[in-house]
Amino acid sequence: MTRLVLVRHGQTAWNLEGRAQGHLDVGLDDTGRAQAVALAPYIASMAPAALWSSDLARALQTADQLATATGLPVQPDARLREFDAGERAGLTAAEFAERFPGAHASWQDGHVTGHVAGAETIAQVVARMVPALHEIWESTSTGETSVVVAHGACLKVSLLAFLGWPESLLANLRTLDNCGWAVVESDAHGSGIRLASYNETAHPAVHGPDFASDAPVG
Repeated sequence: MTRLVLVRHGQTAWNLEGRAQGHLDVGLDDTGRAQAVALAPYIASMAPAALWSSDLARALQTADQLATATGLPVQPDARLREFDAGERAGLTAAEFAERFPGAHASWQDGHVTGHVAGAETIAQVVARMVPALHEIWESTSTGETSVVVAHGACLKVSLLAFLGWPESLLANLRTLDNCGWAVVESDAHGSGIRLASYNETAHPAVHGPDFASDAPVG
């Protein structure tokens, strides 16, 4: 099977605190680095042919561990970044509620960003992420595997769009855990794609405060 493995980066201190990161360049914490190390042999066992990453530090640091295990160079792509969190960037859920109560209420109702000022829309993220995923998929030779390291919220919305599933299913799909991965593969006839697995992890789940999985904390 031709495969595309979509990986969320390891944990950051801001993930643990429930702070929205968006495009802010926050690196992995000690737990995140350990998660990436634990993940690496699992990815290496898939014998990937290419390794792509968001150009943000937390994704690149995760991808570096995969590069060491696989011998592949990391190919950064800014299109694989998390949602721009706009004016919510750097805020905890409590701070978000205090400063932007209307947007916070929308976020609690399930909207990825809560429509906070300056944040990217789902459509904007899909418009940059999905073409990147298609390019990576199309560059993957038959029977080979490519790996993409990115972020929680952008992977969730772009995976649905990549599979051709309706946006209405967002609420039915949880966000990947830190260093969790999903596998998309060609179908039995090689004419289409299907979701083969979702939110596999190489480590026990590590959860911080309940900051709602759809947040662009990525």
